[in-house]
Amino acid sequence: MPDFPLPQCALCPFDWSERYCRTGKGKAPKNCPSLRLRELAGQAVERTTAPELAAFAKAASVQEAACYAGREAGYDAVRTVKPRIVEIVEFARRLGYARLGLVFCVGLRQEAAVVHEILATNGFAVASVSCKVGGVPKAALGIEPADQVDPGASHETMCNPVMQALTVNAADTDFNILLGLCVGHDSLFFKHAAAMGTVLAVKDRVFGHNPLGAISQYDSYYRYLKKPLP
Repeated sequence: MPDFPLPQCALCPFDWSERYCRTGKGKAPKNCPSLRLRELAGQAVERTTAPELAAFAKAASVQEAACYAGREAGYDAVRTVKPRIVEIVEFARRLGYARLGLVFCVGLRQEAAVVHEILATNGFAVASVSCKVGGVPKAALGIEPADQVDPGASHETMCNPVMQALTVNAADTDFNILLGLCVGHDSLFFKHAAAMGTVLAVKDRVFGHNPLGAISQYDSYYRYLKKPLP
């Protein structure tokens, strides 16, 4: 257990314009990690600016700014201009990547085909790998038919994010893109992938893969989330 109050930045009582973390001065609650964990902040800078990460980190920040137009007119005039797929293409170009991994859920196989085409059109070699790669039955995980999506299936193939990772590793990808992997499967992929990666979209079966739908409707249709789930 940590010997300091847990950081709760999401519950910061101060307006964004006056927060310490925004400008390096201003207001901060007692459990603000920017103040209480100054030693870690220094370590983070050292790691981020180390030779193996510096170019990547710099490109990420440069890419962030490149997603806005009108910056020369002042902060209040900026407007968003690039969807995430464009941002990913530009980011990969900034770092000189040539070979990309596209790791996707079969439930988004049509979208994966479009993403593969977009990446290829922009000059990248693409290794795309579906979640069902390997054709391994869920029984290998000790899963009983009752816990399958289709309880009547004699063979239901498990999602295999570890093999997805090993496959793109074998393909020697420079950068990996996740599209629609399930909760936990994405975690296993990142744990075993050799190259850095990003997420284009996550799995949300109810909201068409837009999980913020439930969050934005917290005070209306999804108000039941205000109480502990059964």
